[in-house]
Amino acid sequence: MILITGGAGFIGSNLQASLAQRGLETVVVDWLGTEGKWRNLARHSPARVIMPEDLDDFLADHPPIEIVYHLGAISATTAIDGDETWQTNVELSLKLWNWCAARGAHFIYASSGATYGDGTQGFDDDPERLEHLSPLNLYGWTKHAFDLSVTRMVKRGERRPPQWAGLKFFNVYGPNEYHKGSMVSVIKVKHDEIAQGGPARLFKSDVPGLADGDQQRDFIHVDDVVNVMLWLREAPHVSGIFNVGTGSARSYRDLAHAVCDAAGKPRAIEYIDMPERLRGQYQSYTEASIERLRAAGYNGQFTPLEEGVRRYVQDYLMQPSPYR
Repeated sequence: MILITGGAGFIGSNLQASLAQRGLETVVVDWLGTEGKWRNLARHSPARVIMPEDLDDFLADHPPIEIVYHLGAISATTAIDGDETWQTNVELSLKLWNWCAARGAHFIYASSGATYGDGTQGFDDDPERLEHLSPLNLYGWTKHAFDLSVTRMVKRGERRPPQWAGLKFFNVYGPNEYHKGSMVSVIKVKHDEIAQGGPARLFKSDVPGLADGDQQRDFIHVDDVVNVMLWLREAPHVSGIFNVGTGSARSYRDLAHAVCDAAGKPRAIEYIDMPERLRGQYQSYTEASIERLRAAGYNGQFTPLEEGVRRYVQDYLMQPSPYR
């Protein structure tokens, strides 16, 4: 049995689909709500869907869980409720870590590229460098706090799961993200803008000397993220904290052009002022260092931006049903 927290969410439902296609028994922990989030699971139903408030009772029955993929979190970079975010992103993670350690279950959890803050300290996932990072927002800080807790427990020789891995996801895009509201990927937003007949709108740069549209991110297709998680299940000897990105930063201008091309629309970009709430919290450059992931044995290839955008736009966003 495989447990996926956040399994009805964006990355979780894509992982659930891949596991279901392999004939594996999965249990999803998530709220389905009233906004159609169930559609993320409709084509690949799990054995059970458990609400988060019922997780303790479920675990108390000592189910035969092989691996926990802990993807559930408050993931909005604009989150402001510190107590709720800490309880969800740190305390729940610690609880699952300890349960897996006691039961011998493997534990793979989602960290985030947001832990690197403005990037001035680089994007090296060496655990010895974690102490120097300064996340820009509450979400990034809580993810960083749990990473630090894990590395400290491991250094102290405390009981741990037989396999554990923290995955610092960079800018993930792809199908089944439609419930995320303002946190939906920029690719979906740009597609909707040009589908309505307008230009792709990008934020002006707020960094002196950096041209509008030259802000760069490491954009990674969700299929590539899922492939890393599946590989970890097949490589139980691998533990550690790893970046999960392509290792290649691309500009927002490149991304906007790729969306226009995939949708068969002329390339058109309008630059708009960055909202005040994002100034000082906006990462203008991210690029995952993936040397440690490669050294651990992962040799999968990452989807080039133009191909990933084409697949997302044409195979999902332009289809009657955009769900995987």
